[in-house]
Amino acid sequence: MVAFTPAEREAVYKAIYARRDIRRFRDEPIPDEVLERLIEAAHHAPSVGFSQPWDLVVVKDEGTKNDIAAIAERAIAAAREGYEEPRRSEFADLKLEGIRESPVNVCVTCDPTRGAPHVLGRSSMKRTDVYSTCLAVQNLWLAARAEGVGVGWVSVLYPSEVQEILDIPLHVKPIAYLCLGYPEDGFPEEPVLQQEGWRDRLEVEQLVHEEQWDAAHREPTTRS
Repeated sequence: MVAFTPAEREAVYKAIYARRDIRRFRDEPIPDEVLERLIEAAHHAPSVGFSQPWDLVVVKDEGTKNDIAAIAERAIAAAREGYEEPRRSEFADLKLEGIRESPVNVCVTCDPTRGAPHVLGRSSMKRTDVYSTCLAVQNLWLAARAEGVGVGWVSVLYPSEVQEILDIPLHVKPIAYLCLGYPEDGFPEEPVLQQEGWRDRLEVEQLVHEEQWDAAHREPTTRS
């Protein structure tokens, strides 16, 4: 068993607590060796049944990034209409993607057929392929933070259109579209949405249950 020194252990927690969703990037390329380390970190994520359902599409071409950004612009505009004022204006002020500005985009996908038809541990929880792919995203994100590279997850997209632009096979599903680059203004002390007053972090005491979901945390039920 590999033991961590106190300093190494502290570094792991530091990366977790200092990780941020970054939207503004400097015009500075990510060295190839750094990008390779981030991709290797993603590939060393745990996966149910050791299925490793992820693929990573690395995008640097400006034309492709423009096409993806155009999808995001339409998706953001549609999402904005779902809010009432003043939330709609607050939403409009948020920067929700940095597709064009970031030097590298990475689309992380999930192949539900990898290892099929029998993936160990997935017989009763079919979505564990997606959960495993999200662990690859988290691995990449934490490694990026340790490297000083910012990551922004763009969720305001239409996956089927991303799939078409990137020529992803129909059975493979886009899970995360990530923008990678060096942050324009460094890493903020707190999450950007908290900084902007959009939402605060919940207290962990509200989210931890001992033995069972106790009555204090139980959502009220409505009987008809």
